[in-house]
Amino acid sequence: MVDVANSAPRAGGFNLGVLRAGVMRGDVALAAGVLGILAIMLAPMPPFLLDFLLALSIVSSILVLMTALMIKRPLELTSFPAVLLLTTLFRLALNIASTRLILSNGQNGTDAAGEVIHAFSEFVMGGNFVIGVIVFAILVIVNFVVITRGSTRIAEVAARFTLDAMPGKQMAIDADLSAGIINEGEARSRRKALEDESSFFGAMDGASKFVRGDAIAGLLIVAINIIGGIIIGVVSHGMELGEAAASYTQLTVGDGLVTQIPALIISVAAGLLVSKAGLDGAADQALAKQLTGYPQALGIVAACAFFAGLLPGMPLIPFWALAAGSGVLAWRLQTMRAAAKAQEEAAPVNPAPVEETPQAALAMDDVRIELGFGLLPLINDVQGRRLTDQIKALRKSLAQDMGFVMPSVRILDNVQLQQNAYSLRVREMEAGAGKLKLGALLAMDPSGGGVAIPGEAVKEPAFGLDAVWIDERAREEANFRGYTVVDPATVLATHLTEVIKENMPELLTFSEVKKLIKDLPKETQTLLDDVAPAHISWSGVQRVLQNLLSERISIRDLQSIVEAISEAAPSMHDLMAITEHVRARLARQICHQFKNGDGSLPILTLSPAWEQTFADALIGERSERRLALAPSKLHDFVSDVRAGYERAAQGGESPVLLTSPLIRPYVRSLIERFRPLTAVMSQAEVHPKVKLKAMGVV
Repeated sequence: MVDVANSAPRAGGFNLGVLRAGVMRGDVALAAGVLGILAIMLAPMPPFLLDFLLALSIVSSILVLMTALMIKRPLELTSFPAVLLLTTLFRLALNIASTRLILSNGQNGTDAAGEVIHAFSEFVMGGNFVIGVIVFAILVIVNFVVITRGSTRIAEVAARFTLDAMPGKQMAIDADLSAGIINEGEARSRRKALEDESSFFGAMDGASKFVRGDAIAGLLIVAINIIGGIIIGVVSHGMELGEAAASYTQLTVGDGLVTQIPALIISVAAGLLVSKAGLDGAADQALAKQLTGYPQALGIVAACAFFAGLLPGMPLIPFWALAAGSGVLAWRLQTMRAAAKAQEEAAPVNPAPVEETPQAALAMDDVRIELGFGLLPLINDVQGRRLTDQIKALRKSLAQDMGFVMPSVRILDNVQLQQNAYSLRVREMEAGAGKLKLGALLAMDPSGGGVAIPGEAVKEPAFGLDAVWIDERAREEANFRGYTVVDPATVLATHLTEVIKENMPELLTFSEVKKLIKDLPKETQTLLDDVAPAHISWSGVQRVLQNLLSERISIRDLQSIVEAISEAAPSMHDLMAITEHVRARLARQICHQFKNGDGSLPILTLSPAWEQTFADALIGERSERRLALAPSKLHDFVSDVRAGYERAAQGGESPVLLTSPLIRPYVRSLIERFRPLTAVMSQAEVHPKVKLKAMGVV
């Protein structure tokens, strides 16, 4: 057996499957439709088919108008120029077909060209063809003079400005792509939208001429039909002149109305589309939002309508009805706007997420606390002192004690840390770390002994002291035994305090120094301006302040510091020497800072032998001077210093090391390596009024 359905067609045969597939394709259907329109112009058409096609013309024009109203952007209907051409060609073809019927069968009455033309002629003209001619002429004038001309002008201007702005928009897209604001896919889509916009408005500039030409063609066709119909009726069919004029004019005007109404609708759609370039959203939403955006304007309209109704001869009810409607609408809109504004002010501000730029990624946090997930309750602790409150107190304390304005602290969670761990970072580098135990207290013995209360033994993170995490219920017992008891937030805040004090020189930025100097009295600023930058640069002033902070000398008395710098800068060019001069001017403050409880200053004096050893070990001149101490001597010096401080500690004192001004900076640079909190003073920094308490000699 042979499968007929699947067998190949013979040469010269006809395959219905291929034809069916071709008809189902859109491009073939569109081509067939265009050929059908051309066929309408050439082949005669029965009246019932003309009625259907005229109805299709009216319905399709309404569809185009509704689509133009509903779309949000003109580019959503980029096929409009093609639609405009096809609908214009379709109406002209129907005009030719109706003209053929009118001229062929006009002697048979007003229904000779179909029911649609007959209905329009009867409904609009009311049996008087003069009325029909006037109405038709008005429609043509409205379409040709008003709507079509305005749409054409808007399309021309839009096309010109769109093409002129295209290079700038292209450059903006390339700039956003280079800056990383958009990716390659979004840039490609923006370029495509820009090309579509220029192509659309360029096509609309030419397509608007179709509407204008359609109006002119309709006017000429009506004139030809009337004149030709009268001639055919009188000459060929023996009709009276008046009878022929009435019959053919009524049919022709009815035909003109049937074709001009869809043309008017399409013209309105074209005008809406080209004038919608500045609207955002559907036309109804954009117009309602913009026209009702000012309730005061509606209130003025209501007042004008009310007074217009009071004018002599004016109908009262229409104007007062409009006044009432406008007034109510204005009141409602004003009430809604007030309620929306109050709700907006009461609602929390949630800024939209902004994509981080490469420049923003370069920004560094001066101070940052990173918390493990288990320590996040420290931020919102409602029972004890919150961590944020303690940081605020720390900033205030540092400003009062050291004259140093601590930068803001950023608190973040870090999933890479252990649950109860934290990390302190200065300029993105870790400067301290530790672990906390929420729900517990850290107990320490001030005398240095062990804590006898059961708990988890740890090292206190700030100073490395022996401590124990005890239960909160053991607080009273720990206080009774004289232990120091602190909560986890205080432990973290204390550790942060020490980290900040260690890194104050690094955190005292140039901009912060400028702010501090700006707050000084004008006279002091003028004094500093006399020497900076002539004798000392502004960065040199910053360096002097950093040198003081590195030894935890307060810079709060900035006025005295500036005066000392102004004295020393013209004759000294070494920043270390200027710093020593400033320290001498701050003698009262430094002595007060290191005094003990009885008001005396405990000192441990450097022996003359070590004084001479250090003086002999200095090499170089002025700013190039360096300390070159033999390793054996360095070892002996460290041993002697430790022994001297151990003897002083047995007496319960923590003295300062007193040296001569020449070697003080170099002695300090050695001691800070193994006793960073030990103060080293020169003899020039001892205030005459201070009471000294000698604790021995090194």
